[in-house]
Amino acid sequence: MANALQDQLLKAGLASKQKVRDVKTQKKRNKKSKIDDGSDALKQQIAEQKNAQNLKDKALNEQRFAEASEKGQVRGLITEFSKFAITVGKDAEIKFNFTLENKIYSVYITDKIQADLLNGTLGIVRHEEKSYIVPHKLAERVKLLVPQWCGYLWDKAAKDSVEQVSDADDPYANYAIPDDLMW
Repeated sequence: MANALQDQLLKAGLASKQKVRDVKTQKKRNKKSKIDDGSDALKQQIAEQKNAQNLKDKALNEQRFAEASEKGQVRGLITEFSKFAITVGKDAEIKFNFTLENKIYSVYITDKIQADLLNGTLGIVRHEEKSYIVPHKLAERVKLLVPQWCGYLWDKAAKDSVEQVSDADDPYANYAIPDDLMW
């Protein structure tokens, strides 16, 4: 069926077997010549494709290298905050709540750790479903590299701006807040 017209022409005597063979060989030659005809335009096109592929490969390699070095830093951070994490004893009774990515997490801490968290000398880092209480500088580094792990970090600049606003406009400034009030 593929060569129905060819067969009809042969039967009608309008073409010979030699002519059919010549046409087939010419088709093969044309197909090969399209692949590599040696023209400058084709060589230029191939060179541009190779250059584009080389640039793409180079960019991909740089990205992989950057990710690997970042992972090295992240691994270093993980070992550092697991090493310097403050362990909370069994006597911890205060439930400290913090938010991370719109979820509320809780950690039981002591009075001293609570005071340090609220003063900004400690921070909380959460990694792999575990919370770590770490020094403030380490929590800042975690926030710079992997912000989605930093659960609680007291910002002193934000504290100062909140105090300035609250002191000026606070209608309840004259009322004392009870010390035993727990949220």
